[in-house]
Amino acid sequence: MARHIAHRLVISLPVLLGVLLIGFLLLQVVPTDPATVSAGPSASRADVEAIRQQMGLDKPLWMQFGRYLGRVLQFDLGRSMISNRAVSEEIALTLGPTVELMLACLTWAAPLGILLGTLAARRHGSWIDRTIMAVSVMGVSVPVFWIGLLLIQNVGGAGWLPFQGRDGPLWSLAGLKSIILPAITLGSVFVGPVARMTRTSMLETLAADYVRTARAKGISDWRVTMHHGLRNALIPVVTLIGLQIGFLLGGSVVTETMFAWPGVGRMAVGAITSSDFPLAQGAIMILAVGFLSVNLLVDLLYAWLDPRIGTARS
Repeated sequence: MARHIAHRLVISLPVLLGVLLIGFLLLQVVPTDPATVSAGPSASRADVEAIRQQMGLDKPLWMQFGRYLGRVLQFDLGRSMISNRAVSEEIALTLGPTVELMLACLTWAAPLGILLGTLAARRHGSWIDRTIMAVSVMGVSVPVFWIGLLLIQNVGGAGWLPFQGRDGPLWSLAGLKSIILPAITLGSVFVGPVARMTRTSMLETLAADYVRTARAKGISDWRVTMHHGLRNALIPVVTLIGLQIGFLLGGSVVTETMFAWPGVGRMAVGAITSSDFPLAQGAIMILAVGFLSVNLLVDLLYAWLDPRIGTARS
């Protein structure tokens, strides 16, 4: 298992390097000069040129990227051009709310999707199966911002729940109320794909020979479904959940902006809008590290669900 984890970490490094390179190059095409933003509107041309030299913007792109990588390896993400605070401090303030939103979303969306998919597989061909699949397709088709707007207008507008900002940590009553609408918005597009994949995988698993043998031995249908069927059916579901969490990291940008949630996604949008390049690069790197960490966790869940996978890769 240790060799398996080490192997995954090694192959994740080129991916992270590629993300940093793409993020660096994309920010170069933004029609804004960071030196001008840092100098302010009243600065002279000489002042702007001096700041460009100080920031290293007069160097070739490959040299700028090399210096940026060197700072990243030293855990120095630079300073925000707007607030003049360290980027690591800015990210530390927003990382917690984003993690809270992800956990709140997954806590209800993933179990509900697995439950609906299992129920649809057990009632294959019935009206329950068709209803769950119809709702799942609708959930996949509806954009996340439309659901958010509906919740803001009908639930938040009625004064039932707060819909702007974060009123406290997740374990407080005020924080729990403020996270309900963002978590429902972000998780609503997560349930459908999980339910559909669980149903498909469960149908294949329940038709396997070892499941029929378990039923022939007189084991109850519920135990066969949960003990013999669901665990083996969860392997492709775990894959999908890992990929969908990457989608949630992107969807959190929209959700956090709509609900004024002080997370990394909203911070990244504000940094790009205000041409705060060091902060934007730091946010992109954190989102990439989060996605790679989720994929590593998915691989570990593989090995737990099917020990042959970890043994084969070791």
